[in-house]
Amino acid sequence: MKKSLLWMLAAILTCGTMETTFTSCSEDSNIETPKKTIEATITSKVHNDEKKLTIINFNYPSTDPNGKAATLSASIIIGDEVQPGDPEKKAKGFMLYNHFTVYEASQCPTRGDTKIPEMVAGSGLITVAADYYGFGATEDKPQAYCMSKSNAQASVDALFQAQELLEEMGYTWGDALFNIGYSEGGQTAMAVVRLLTEKYPNVKLTYTIAGGGPYDINETYRQMLSSDQTGMPSTVISTVLAYNYFHNMGISREMMFKEPLLSNIDDWVLSKKYTREQIDEKIGTQVIQEFMSDELRNLDSPTSKLLMKEFEQDNLCSGWTPRTDEKIFLVHHNKDITVPVENTKNMEKFLKDNGVKVETMYVDLMMDPTQPAHENGAFPFAMMSLAKVCSELKINSWIDLSKIKF
Repeated sequence: MKKSLLWMLAAILTCGTMETTFTSCSEDSNIETPKKTIEATITSKVHNDEKKLTIINFNYPSTDPNGKAATLSASIIIGDEVQPGDPEKKAKGFMLYNHFTVYEASQCPTRGDTKIPEMVAGSGLITVAADYYGFGATEDKPQAYCMSKSNAQASVDALFQAQELLEEMGYTWGDALFNIGYSEGGQTAMAVVRLLTEKYPNVKLTYTIAGGGPYDINETYRQMLSSDQTGMPSTVISTVLAYNYFHNMGISREMMFKEPLLSNIDDWVLSKKYTREQIDEKIGTQVIQEFMSDELRNLDSPTSKLLMKEFEQDNLCSGWTPRTDEKIFLVHHNKDITVPVENTKNMEKFLKDNGVKVETMYVDLMMDPTQPAHENGAFPFAMMSLAKVCSELKINSWIDLSKIKF
């Protein structure tokens, strides 16, 4: 699609809805300070002369979805405008980038897919991008798909260890700390807000920009079963598989899925040989009743009730008290059938009910009619991320928008 991002931003802003609320409430937190111990190990460091940036991949200690010690992996992307040992070229701060849904092993940051975080180079921010559990250093493990607590811990631990590595290398930086993500990454970004609030309240986020995230998985489940359709069947399947596996629920695949998916899950979904698009093509339908069992599609069945009980543990729209000084921007496409817009509406209400300043943009415009609404929602998310970073850092865009094409 050959449209400039600048034109897209203007069109989107005329079609979106933005709201801002200012209120206040009390804050109550248990303070934990990040360790000042370098436990990470650099696995590669490559400078790209053409792109004017350096990518550092590293392994670091974190936890698996059950809270047990695990070695995970992440990438650091540094533009050439930031240099160690030079006070005039210190970084403005950090961008914590939480990646969206991936399935093929090479699509995670440390395996080479850093196209989006590379775009931050030139801003003066250092980007940190975690692979999450199930990719990179844990490629041989099942992925913790849409498990917000686990993925947020992976991201935050990656940030802390990256900072220790960079300090040892002579880098310095300012106070800016941006937290962004779309789709699964949007869910992770909001889970990062929750994790920092509950466990590391001394760490202050400059801005969180989240788009199209399944913040309330049960609501996503209910909406999809009600409509009997999804834009990405692979995501529904992967969510059910991850929660069943990591929560030791013991639900058999026969109780969850129909043929031909049932006999091909290991190859199609779990092998990490295929992209999301390839998996959805193999599944061959977006109609839920054609691949999901009658047992799971019945919200009153024992199996569905058990699954939804576990989903509720990762519900970001309840069960915690956000800080009232958070700066949060949420973006969602109204016609999204992959992650229903009710997710953002529920998150917006939850934040406002807790006195948090939150801005929202609900979009109807289809910038690329050949792509589903969920993908179209990524355009305003990207543009608002750029706009917020520029506004907060008081800089002009470091990206030549006219040269970027989708």
